[in-house]
Amino acid sequence: MTRFRIHDFKGLETKPTSPGAMRSKLNEMIVNSTVCRAKIESINQETGEYRIVLQGSIDKEDNRFE
Repeated sequence: MTRFRIHDFKGLETKPTSPGAMRSKLNEMIVNSTVCRAKIESINQETGEYRIVLQGSIDKEDNRFE
């Protein structure tokens, strides 16, 4: 699995992407975090639109053996 780094955050927001690509990047971010949590801000029952906030701390320690 690819290691998610601080500079990768910009790529999450800059361009539209497929759900699969977004899931992959978010998975990398969560797996490489030391702490993470999610907060559901809103859910629209009629349209299916949602807003979820992820908050955490990314592991900044580089792994020399990757």
